Amino acid sequence: MDIIDVSIIVAYILLSVSIGIWISRKAKKGLDDYFLGGKTIKWYFLGLSNGSGMFDVSGTSWMIGVLFLYGVKSFMFMWLWPIWNQIFVMMFLAVWIRRSKVMTGSEWILTRFGSDRAGKASHIIVAIFAIISTIGFIAYFFEGIGKFVTIILPWDLTLHYGDLILLTSERSYALIIIFLTTIYTVKGGMFSVVATEVVQYLIMIIAGVLIAGYAFINYTDIQINSVITEEWKNVFFGWQFETQWSDKFQTFNNLIDSEGYKMFGAFIGMTLFKGFFASVAGPTPSYDLQRVLSTKSVKEAAYMSGFTNLILFIPRYLLITGIVVIALVNLAPELNANAGLTGADLELLMPKVVNLYIPVGIKGILLAGLLAAFMSGFSAFVNAGPAYIVNDIYKKYFKPVATNEHYIKVSQISSFLVVGLGVFMGFFADSINSLTLWITSALYGGYVAANFLKWIWWRFNGWGYFWGMFAGLIIASLQFVLGQSKGSLTEGSFLYDLAQVQAIYLFPLIFGFSILGCVLGTFLSKPTDMEVLKSFYTNVRPWGFWNPVYKVLKAEDLAFEKNNDFWRDMLNCAIGIVWQSSMILLPIFFIIRDYPKAITALIVFLVTTTILKFTWLDKVRKIED
Repeated sequence: MDIIDVSIIVAYILLSVSIGIWISRKAKKGLDDYFLGGKTIKWYFLGLSNGSGMFDVSGTSWMIGVLFLYGVKSFMFMWLWPIWNQIFVMMFLAVWIRRSKVMTGSEWILTRFGSDRAGKASHIIVAIFAIISTIGFIAYFFEGIGKFVTIILPWDLTLHYGDLILLTSERSYALIIIFLTTIYTVKGGMFSVVATEVVQYLIMIIAGVLIAGYAFINYTDIQINSVITEEWKNVFFGWQFETQWSDKFQTFNNLIDSEGYKMFGAFIGMTLFKGFFASVAGPTPSYDLQRVLSTKSVKEAAYMSGFTNLILFIPRYLLITGIVVIALVNLAPELNANAGLTGADLELLMPKVVNLYIPVGIKGILLAGLLAAFMSGFSAFVNAGPAYIVNDIYKKYFKPVATNEHYIKVSQISSFLVVGLGVFMGFFADSINSLTLWITSALYGGYVAANFLKWIWWRFNGWGYFWGMFAGLIIASLQFVLGQSKGSLTEGSFLYDLAQVQAIYLFPLIFGFSILGCVLGTFLSKPTDMEVLKSFYTNVRPWGFWNPVYKVLKAEDLAFEKNNDFWRDMLNCAIGIVWQSSMILLPIFFIIRDYPKAITALIVFLVTTTILKFTWLDKVRKIED
């Protein structure tokens, strides 16, 4: 690495840590200040922070790989997560969530199910979900950042004791970066996290624009089109995935055939099915939910969520597409010669491009931007996870009365504890991938049904929530164990064939068992207390099956009106998904020089933005907190 690039990276790290520590004095008043910034932070800063936290290194590497292989249609792979969640939060969920005026997602659950045994069971399982997922993701970050930094920085930090290796260079780098990030996050809470993430977002914007500009100026449309086909650039699809690559790049066609997405129509149908329910379920109890709860008002919660969508996708895909264009021109022939090419090989495209094809200066800014992406995601989890330990477990069940200084000190200790456990698990590298897959497939798979029903069905109670999440978790875990055991199964057997099925196609099974747990848990126990339901429904005003509660409230107050905005909200969500997709496709088409499609994407963006101004923004402006 050139001294210029190293200097840029060092300057960025010093700037981030200095800002985080300098602003930390604001977080000393109490837990509300520490975890939610006292609900005084401007909504646009929270939106920038939220977008920055979603701009992670591992996800960016994966998106580069799928865009390279599958072409423009790969933006639909994002629906697996699903990214629509941000649209549903923007359109109505942010308003519903923020009206609760609580500190964490599990505390929010008590406003829905009450504080009896059933409510406490639902409260505990959400808190445990949040804590375990935070520890798992910190372990994932620990493993990922070590490998990333080792590739880009030239120094060997391996620690020896004689011939014994105490710490590999990867682990040494990871410990240093995590230590620096943890210091400002723990010291300043949400204030430090938001301040540093705003700076980090600006660095990522600069990196994305520079890489896109470099790719646009230095690579011609002739060079790009000599590698990709018209089908690669085609956003439309049929039931089966058409041949994406020409015969001279047959290795890439073979890889597509082997990855299980050949029946693309079925895949998209399943992501639509999963995406709707997962999106209505709302954000998982992590940093995204904390940003909603941190806003000053209900109105600003909606503004913040809409702003997150607006600022995230275009800069991120400028960076992604710029790297893909460089990889297509320079690395495609080499990769095509690899008969044993796998999807994992394509995730190495980013470090290869960075090391070999990015000029001095731009490389330093890009690496600072990617490091910023890591630090943003990591600090967001470190801030969100301990809130559940302190507020939902320690304060609620062990020490309900104490000074603010005591709770903040416990919060800081909890943060170090969570990071320590995550790092400890990160040392077991062989199990990290398994742990991460378990969290994303099992925990999140079991999350959807119960959290969908909590909004729309009055009779759904705390035990239904608890058993619904538990049932989904068990089935999803069995599916994961089956997938891990496929090598020991007899080829041609039912279990072997089942193990070959992509996890997305098993979602209806997981969802079905979770719904069964929800229904049985609900009807085999008494309903939630009507006073709790009245309070929740009056405050949050969700649409859905709330008629018995509505009738009681209407009898008490003839002026009370139910929420009749279901169809308007769903229409806005459909328009919002198109709006979101146009922001992904616009930079892709522009950088690969397909100007007619880029103009079409721009027109779609402008039209959907105009429609949402009237159907969403004007409505939000009339909200009274």
